[in-house]
Amino acid sequence: MSDPKAASALRAAQMYYLQDMTMDAIAGELATSRSSVSRLLSHARETGLVEIQIHPPQGPELRLEEAIRGRYGIAAHIVPTSQNMSDVERFERVAMSAARLLPLFFDSNMTLGIAWGSTLDAISRHLPKKETHNSTVVQLNGAGNTFTTGVDYASEILHRFGQALGAGIQQFPVPAFFDDPATKEAMWRERSTRRVLDLQARADVILFGLGSPFAEVPSRVYIGGYLDRSDYRSLREEKAVGDIATVFYRQDGSWRDIDLNKRATGPGFPVLARASRRICVVSGLQKLPSLRGAIATRLITDLVLDEHLAEQLIAG
Repeated sequence: MSDPKAASALRAAQMYYLQDMTMDAIAGELATSRSSVSRLLSHARETGLVEIQIHPPQGPELRLEEAIRGRYGIAAHIVPTSQNMSDVERFERVAMSAARLLPLFFDSNMTLGIAWGSTLDAISRHLPKKETHNSTVVQLNGAGNTFTTGVDYASEILHRFGQALGAGIQQFPVPAFFDDPATKEAMWRERSTRRVLDLQARADVILFGLGSPFAEVPSRVYIGGYLDRSDYRSLREEKAVGDIATVFYRQDGSWRDIDLNKRATGPGFPVLARASRRICVVSGLQKLPSLRGAIATRLITDLVLDEHLAEQLIAG
């Protein structure tokens, strides 16, 4: 390896994980300190030289996963959490777990579509390194509003994903919501916009959180100046319970006739459904109505969620 630190980390990892040597023994062989060995092992995990998989025996989490698969046909990944955790702590645990799972689903010659927001921002901060080739990360929905273009916020998330996965990135520099549906229709006919829309439609993997006005960890679309009072009134009247990439849906999964969706820049659900793997990441009991509605859309193939939310999902 051209990188001396990577070479040392690989050697330490091979001795620790494959040869069952202690850190003290490795330190002696590498002529370094035990703390340096610990840092090399951490570097090996963070850069993808080492991937750790856990195969638990039959337990509460596995039973919940099997129950969710049996009832909804969704592959669930349950994140263990304690009862006394706040929603913020659960949110971070689930985001970190999702970040560790993503490299198992994404590889070279693939396109990843991501919907910006609080969840994707948190996931992007925990991504391990995985070098891929001829891969792309594409933004699924615009981020601009009357206060900001949203480019800095969305591009930072995209940049972290691109850096971690060795992938090219494609921004989508349009508003989150147009003022007039006719403006959106005209913009969607532009060749430069069509190029991004076509890339979104060819995504192999979609990664998204669920927007909700009820959660303790606020969804960015509800706190970032994207909606005004008339929008909130319209969503209440139309019984929207959440959104996926700023496309709103009801408890029964219906979404087409929600008025705000005519101005939204996120892909319609049939476009998202073209991706072979569609990963939803969600935490906190206050997101239960949003999760039930999202399941009803039949978009989700993989679900990363905390243990207590999973219990309530199955109990209902």
